[in-house]
Amino acid sequence: MSDTENLVAEIEALSAQLAKAKASLTQRFIGQERVVDLALAALLCGGHALLVGLPGLGKTRLVESLSTIMGLTGNRIQFTPDLMPADILGSEILDTNAAGERAFKFVPGPIFCQLLMADEINRASPRTQSALLQAMQEKQVTIAGQERALDAPFHVLATQNPIEQEGTYTLPEAQLDRFLVQINVNYPDRDTEREIVLATTGIEDGQVEQVFTAADLVAAQTLLRRMPVGESVVELILSLVRSCRPEDETAPEFVRDAVAWGPGPRAAQALMMVVRAQALLEGRLAPTAEDVLRMAEPVLQHRMALGFGARAQGVTLEEVIGKAADVIGAQTRAA
Repeated sequence: MSDTENLVAEIEALSAQLAKAKASLTQRFIGQERVVDLALAALLCGGHALLVGLPGLGKTRLVESLSTIMGLTGNRIQFTPDLMPADILGSEILDTNAAGERAFKFVPGPIFCQLLMADEINRASPRTQSALLQAMQEKQVTIAGQERALDAPFHVLATQNPIEQEGTYTLPEAQLDRFLVQINVNYPDRDTEREIVLATTGIEDGQVEQVFTAADLVAAQTLLRRMPVGESVVELILSLVRSCRPEDETAPEFVRDAVAWGPGPRAAQALMMVVRAQALLEGRLAPTAEDVLRMAEPVLQHRMALGFGARAQGVTLEEVIGKAADVIGAQTRAA
């Protein structure tokens, strides 16, 4: 087999494995196909995801199910105002052995896992939130002057309630930028909610089965980076990201009027990875321009901010990104 034929075979095999994982996941997380796709895409890309939604919409259930399906060791941290960095990272204690000798011993915190659920992340103080910055970017932490590597792969899936903002701390922009995607978990439609009620109030609940191992996921993340991306798709990614920066010469007038600051280069990197993952999840060998336009909102919305005037007028980032995607998409098709 040629290298191309081998790559095609590997992609097709991974797509089949992902289809099995997705089918298992939807047994416990019913109806939210886009949420499932984005969560799986985040893991495939080796990234982190911010799940934004009201209580009771299944965010915790989704993360727990993902941990089982992907074969990852998982921990959960309930973020509260009194949570301290050491509660996440761990700390050194003075330990006395059987012989009476004393020595410092490191007790690892819950961050030493492969899938960390940071529940209600915005309830912790900025000091505690900052404990995640190095971990999310460098996959290691520094404790008592010593660098300690985290387990591979390492992912953070954080949840946030968009309504209840009393007693919370806004996530710093540097931390938001470390999330590959923001996943909005909305109310289900009536038929889906009926299915949820029937499935979760009986004697038996839907069970998930392990489909991946940690080694499988690491291999999938490597394969994802080998997927080809057409030049036209790369150019569309760059054009779309740059058009959302109000100071860029290519930015449409409505972006300049509404946006205070736009996405940085990490947004283009994230979009390049996520469109590949979307193609894999749909069993395709390469991403398309449509993938870029569909994935623009979850990749860009937490990497931008509206100006005061736009907020006062009720403009939303979703509207701005959607309009920018329409404009850049039309320009690309016309070229």
